[in-house]
Amino acid sequence: MRRGIRGVTATALVAGLALAATACGGGDGGSGGNSGGELSGTVTFWDTSNDAEKATYRKLAEGFQKEHPKVHVQYVNVPFGEANAKFKNAAGGNSGAPDVMRTEVAWTADFANLGYLAPLDGTPALDKTGDYLPQAVGSTKFKGKTYAAPQVIDTLGLFYNKKLLKDAGVGVPKTFAELATAAKKIKAKTGATALYLRGDDPYWFLPYLYGEGGNMVDARDKIVQIDDGAGVKAFKTLKDLVDSKAAVTDATDGQENQLKALKDGTVAMAVDGPWDIEGARAGKAFKDKENLGVAPVPAGSKAQGSPQGGWNLSVYAGSKNLQASYAFVKYMSSAAVQQQTTDKLSLLPTRKSVYEVPAVKNNEMVRFFKPAVDGAVQRPWIAEGNSLFEPIKVQMNKVLTGSATPEQAAKATGDAYRKLLKDYK
Repeated sequence: MRRGIRGVTATALVAGLALAATACGGGDGGSGGNSGGELSGTVTFWDTSNDAEKATYRKLAEGFQKEHPKVHVQYVNVPFGEANAKFKNAAGGNSGAPDVMRTEVAWTADFANLGYLAPLDGTPALDKTGDYLPQAVGSTKFKGKTYAAPQVIDTLGLFYNKKLLKDAGVGVPKTFAELATAAKKIKAKTGATALYLRGDDPYWFLPYLYGEGGNMVDARDKIVQIDDGAGVKAFKTLKDLVDSKAAVTDATDGQENQLKALKDGTVAMAVDGPWDIEGARAGKAFKDKENLGVAPVPAGSKAQGSPQGGWNLSVYAGSKNLQASYAFVKYMSSAAVQQQTTDKLSLLPTRKSVYEVPAVKNNEMVRFFKPAVDGAVQRPWIAEGNSLFEPIKVQMNKVLTGSATPEQAAKATGDAYRKLLKDYK
């Protein structure tokens, strides 16, 4: 996916956007719905998939019209980095919000808390719920109600250039310490930098934090954890990798720069997710698709862990065509559509039954990422969960530019969390 700043609300963008963020949304101006038992009208769908995925999602979304000829699906691709703010702006202004949105898992509780999402319990949107992976369901719930249908589940892995590692005579690193040790050999033998490090996106900080046995918060006991020793070590690992030249980073445009570096072969490895499989394979370094390897994210000094991510489908509470919107969510989260998504894009389904389909079961990337997803760390599914990333982003930049020590960064992040989460210790 994409990733601009994953999960971070762009407050400035909210203020700058006009209320009529798009000309779409809100069903069919009050017409349509379920007339005489047959669905009709317009369903506006905001899709947040990336450039390598959007053609597939558009085709799948428009396939709904074949089942419901009187329904028009108005497909709109909204860049990931703009989508959160754009939806809040439109929903909050009651103008221009889509009927259905593909929401990042951290957004669901946030949007539901604001009253922008329709509860889906007891509606046709939730179909065969026992077929969903249990870990995919967590992010769809808020205060006892269900506000989304799981569509895609993912996590991070280590993408690596098999040829570069072979030419350097090094194995796939199992820890960040091993990666740092191998970096000099990789540079000397191939000219490539060992790792592209996403210093611009706080989501990529989490494997370093989990690797030291830490977490952002304990949502059950309401305790801030990021400013403990594990948080300090995580910031230090980032700094050490860059300072030692084992890794290269950028303060902005990390998604594009990382993918380009990987595709061009100027870096040997990158921490990335299944959303970039097809994008990576489009590069000259992977003309032979078999040259792209995927392994678990390297461990830290205490553990190995990667965050659970993914995408849900949510219905806008103000939709004027709720029945058709519920049916669209049911269709887009169905086993048949999820299988097609995996076939075309190697994205991981959220339905257990899809993993039993031979073509899915034998998909190379699914074979890797499914066990990785099963072991992924769930983030706190709280309304403020989406906002936990901005303080990390600020402090990552300060650490990487040398304007803050790891200790200062961890403390500042913890202080910001306690201001955001008033009842947390």
